[in-house]
Amino acid sequence: MRRFVISQAKNLIDQTRRCRQPHHHSNLRLLSLLRSPASDSTPVYSPRLFSSSASDMSDSSSSLPVTLDSINPKVLKCEYAVRGEIVSIAQRLQDDLKTNKDAYPFDEIIYCNIGNPQSLGQQPITFFREVLALCSHTALLDESATHGLFSSDSIDRAWKILDQIPGKATGAYSHSQGIKGLRDAIAAGIEARDGFPADPNDIFMTDGASPGVHMMMQLLISSEKDGILCPIPQYPLYSASIALHGGSLVPYYLDEASGWGLEISELKKQLEDAKSKGITVRALAVINPGNPTGQVLSEENQRDVVDFCKKEGLVLLADEVYQENVYVPDKKFHSFKKVARSMGYGEKDISLVSFQSISKGYYGECGKRGGYMEVTGFTSDVREQIYKVASVNLCSNISGQILASLVMSPPKPGDDSYDSYIAEKEGILSSLATRAKTLEEALNKLEGVTCNRAEGAMYLFPCINLPQKAIAAAEAAKTAPDAFYCKRLLNATGIVVVPGSGFRQVPGTWHFRCTILPQEDKIPAIVDRLTEFHKSFMDEFRD
Repeated sequence: MRRFVISQAKNLIDQTRRCRQPHHHSNLRLLSLLRSPASDSTPVYSPRLFSSSASDMSDSSSSLPVTLDSINPKVLKCEYAVRGEIVSIAQRLQDDLKTNKDAYPFDEIIYCNIGNPQSLGQQPITFFREVLALCSHTALLDESATHGLFSSDSIDRAWKILDQIPGKATGAYSHSQGIKGLRDAIAAGIEARDGFPADPNDIFMTDGASPGVHMMMQLLISSEKDGILCPIPQYPLYSASIALHGGSLVPYYLDEASGWGLEISELKKQLEDAKSKGITVRALAVINPGNPTGQVLSEENQRDVVDFCKKEGLVLLADEVYQENVYVPDKKFHSFKKVARSMGYGEKDISLVSFQSISKGYYGECGKRGGYMEVTGFTSDVREQIYKVASVNLCSNISGQILASLVMSPPKPGDDSYDSYIAEKEGILSSLATRAKTLEEALNKLEGVTCNRAEGAMYLFPCINLPQKAIAAAEAAKTAPDAFYCKRLLNATGIVVVPGSGFRQVPGTWHFRCTILPQEDKIPAIVDRLTEFHKSFMDEFRD
């Protein structure tokens, strides 16, 4: 770490010596944060900028029993880029901005690194929060004033939910799969969405989608000889979970030239390559709509994927958390379960696990940690093992369970809240589509940048054709070229994005992931900052 900081500081010294840009004082300020308090000339590791605690000790001074050499090597192998080094630097800059506002050419840090809608100003859905409030503080239901403050259907729904909870105790543990009545509501929502039956006993409620993914990796991976086919670029949850559980990630590359297409020929190629290395591929993970790539699969493509899994005996892990986030008229979300059932495949034909979350869509309730997985096509003895693993965690949190049921059973026409609910939902999704298009067009105007259209999800993943001088500078700084670009972008503009290298990518290509979540009134400023920075960067490193 010390070597990295020294190399970064040397780069900043070189930049400030030759800098003629108006934002050079931000580099000087960052450099000052890297310097030792005892010396103006020697950049050192600064706990204030890079560590979580000023009391952190160096490795050499520690006599504690836990060291990097003694911890589980699988933890060391695990990486999670969306909350990685650049975000840590951004958080330190944000703290420094509070007392040194004049030291930077920006007045705020804009976090475009993660799909966290409400942190960037998105408002929660009123009906969902009203029901949650009434369920959380049940005394409100006995107050006459409540009927003037809350919609009638939110009051009715709260009573219905509470009646399904023993003792109406929302602070108590539930069944390990989740409250039965809430699973009934979710199953009914799935059936209404797909047109095929859903069984509440197939629903396992989770704290967001991530625990469900971890649970399936625990089930499927027993050694490094067990592989999971994952899309590249991929959401780092998958590589991290596979690493933690000791398996092998088997990559299949999405085709950027065809709008991040999923080619069956690529799946077959990577499957055969894995087999030649002695790896048994257990499952295929598909993210639809895509993260970080934003594509929406066609139903025909999904049918091919289902046939592939059926033929090869693979579990299909369908990450469908962005199912509400589709922004183009020529694409529509279809669940993999709906596709499989429409092909005539039932419980005995294909093993399919689909993941849903309350964190995405138009609801964006990331901090409430709610979601579920629907588990189909497993024998009863295997399902008992899945239940056992779920039981180890006792249950998912009750507020998240309630919200997950509401997401899958929102107000219906004729309900008191329906009109306001539809207005809020459509307003959010329409705005997201507008923001996606604006950022996509802006990125495609930048020199050496190409960006596929944002069909869905919450991200853009542009490709950057970096000059050779920039790549050489990144190598000198011992960092990936796209990470070098993203750090420079942060220091110059306060905009936080994630390097494509954190998601994996075709070797020799460079990208970054940017969310579309900042509110509409901030998008023009983001575009202006990004455009100005990119021009300056390209001028500085032009070959």
